[in-house]
Amino acid sequence: MNGMASDHNTSSQEEYLPHYLQKEDPFASKLSREADIIAGFYLTVIGILSTLGNGYVIFMSSKRKKKLRPAEIMTVNLAVCDLGISVVGKPFSIISFFSHRWMFGWMGCRWYGWAGFFFGCGSLITMTAVSLDRYLKICHLSYGTWLKRHHAFICLAVIWAYATFWATVPFAGVGSYAPEPFGTSCTLDWWLAQASVAGQAFILSILFFCLLFPTAVIVFSYVKIILKVKSSTKEVAHYDTRIQNSHILEMKLTKVAMLICAGFLIAWIPYAVVSVWSAFGQPDSVPIQFSVVPTLLAKSAAMYNPIIYQVIDCKFACCRSGGLKTLQKKSSLKKSR
Repeated sequence: MNGMASDHNTSSQEEYLPHYLQKEDPFASKLSREADIIAGFYLTVIGILSTLGNGYVIFMSSKRKKKLRPAEIMTVNLAVCDLGISVVGKPFSIISFFSHRWMFGWMGCRWYGWAGFFFGCGSLITMTAVSLDRYLKICHLSYGTWLKRHHAFICLAVIWAYATFWATVPFAGVGSYAPEPFGTSCTLDWWLAQASVAGQAFILSILFFCLLFPTAVIVFSYVKIILKVKSSTKEVAHYDTRIQNSHILEMKLTKVAMLICAGFLIAWIPYAVVSVWSAFGQPDSVPIQFSVVPTLLAKSAAMYNPIIYQVIDCKFACCRSGGLKTLQKKSSLKKSR
């Protein structure tokens, strides 16, 4: 009986055909022309704002590149990832939505899927590194003071290597990139999990190493930070002004990093849920009109980070002005003495 059941499962997996093999033209849009035009305008606005905002962040950071702290270097790397998504990826999907079909064939589809996964994975791993940096700075001061600028650059090399590895693995024959069910965009081939056990193993590996594990590290880091802050607020009050100002600066940077991570996860989690359902749920059970909404929401993640970076700059300016005032008061007291 077990042999018959396994034979049935194997045959059902072999009989399964993903949506892009069921029709002659997998790149024809399955949405109405009006819906495609609305999506095209939406992505155009998102792309312009994201390009201008992240480009401005990188330009302003380049002016003070020698003064950037490790956490600021990481947030600049996040801006680079967001700019990469906007410049490399969004023009493909914008043209395709306005054309009512994917215009760039299978090669363009694989390139677009690779670029989206590469920069998206780079963004999430960068935020994981930022959360760990905040965790060490707040919860383990001895390690936090040990982290210097060259450690940040080593971390950047690890981040880019990690993203390159996981984005390129599908080209080694273990996975693939394929058109979305609505036809005018491409992504990781989540539907491989419906076809074979090897496909399931590949998708589970991607989910763990590129979503679940980084998210768990982020949540762990910020939960520990919140608990530490609640217990140490009174202790910091007894330190001198310089240590208090440094602590305030670190906490403000931590709060903004939390906002960035929360915004990214809010934008990407609906897409992840739909992707997992497509991989392990009933075949073709996700309605096409429903699948396009999480995709468009995920593409907005690169737009609002520059706004949060401006909050960082404003708060840093406030802290620096406050620090300057205290130093000026100290120097005037010394002169008067």
